Amino acid sequence: MQTPFYHYDLNILEQTLCAIEEHSAQLENVHIHYAIKANANPLILKPILNHNFGIDCVSGGEVQAAIDAGFAPSSIVFAGVGKADWEIDLALELGIACFNVESEAELDVIQERAALKNKVANIAFRVNPNVDAHTHANITTGLAENKFGIEIPMLEPIIRKAIALPNIAFKGIHFHIGSQITEMEPFEALCHKVNEVQDLLESKGIELESINVGGGLGVDYDNPETNYIPDFKSYFDVFRKNLKMRAGQQLHFELGRAIVAQCGRLITKVLYVKQGTSKQFVIVDAGMTELIRPALYDAHHKIVNLSSEDELQKYDVVGPICESSDVFAKDILLPMTKRGDIIALLSAGAYGETMASKYNLRKLPQATTEF
Repeated sequence: MQTPFYHYDLNILEQTLCAIEEHSAQLENVHIHYAIKANANPLILKPILNHNFGIDCVSGGEVQAAIDAGFAPSSIVFAGVGKADWEIDLALELGIACFNVESEAELDVIQERAALKNKVANIAFRVNPNVDAHTHANITTGLAENKFGIEIPMLEPIIRKAIALPNIAFKGIHFHIGSQITEMEPFEALCHKVNEVQDLLESKGIELESINVGGGLGVDYDNPETNYIPDFKSYFDVFRKNLKMRAGQQLHFELGRAIVAQCGRLITKVLYVKQGTSKQFVIVDAGMTELIRPALYDAHHKIVNLSSEDELQKYDVVGPICESSDVFAKDILLPMTKRGDIIALLSAGAYGETMASKYNLRKLPQATTEF
């Protein structure tokens, strides 16, 4: 296959899915939804479907992709701050499990669209808990300054409004505090906040059928070859020990990166090795069009030269895109590298292929499970 392309190791994916099943089994009435925005490739979706996971979507396109891959509408939850009318209509027509609603304005539109179709929409309200996830500013979502969710003081009136609407079925509350969270303290803080909110609502006579705690568990980008299964045991234990669920309540998780990041790698070829006055540049045929995370988030991906075991030298690894930010890594050690060598960027299964673009009129990368 012509470089650059994505290679997916389905054995790693299978081990990851089994680990989630094992460690989430300690929780009652638990439902795992895969956050399809991390990677929507059918090669990835099929094993996830085979494990009977649901899907978490943030667009109508993702809803349709889930349906096309064979997921039941009853396993789909739909979040996002800006759902367009056609996206809401599609989800209503399919009869998805739940809309995660992020504003009163959105609630009004869902009621309007549902009434037009003589449908009843199941909804949960996304709550902004003002919990600091201690992660990169561009991927935190649970602070009051973020655009996501409804702040707690505004929650009771909007719930009462939803309960009174004829085409709305209020089910519960939804949280998501951020992404690439590698310490358990933010999740523990989230549990305490969920408990506070539920206690507050119950004191007002409002009961909840479901709690959705989102996802956010991170992966080890530094040691992906030896630590490719995230710490699911500690993650699910936090919720088992700290979340005060009521009898019969349904508990939902929305994991994305933690499921697929480590099973994918971007394979690229060295075009040139350029010697500067103070640096050596390895110029590869992949760029920010194939993997935008380093440019967008200052993200780190371990880089491996699959063609060389020579003496280590220091390089900047850069792409061919006409942007100064098209840099994968600076001052890293690689075996002596030459034109034609094959380079792998590891831990690229999440937010890699799915965020690829055609900038500079480049072709979108292909993907394979064979290499």
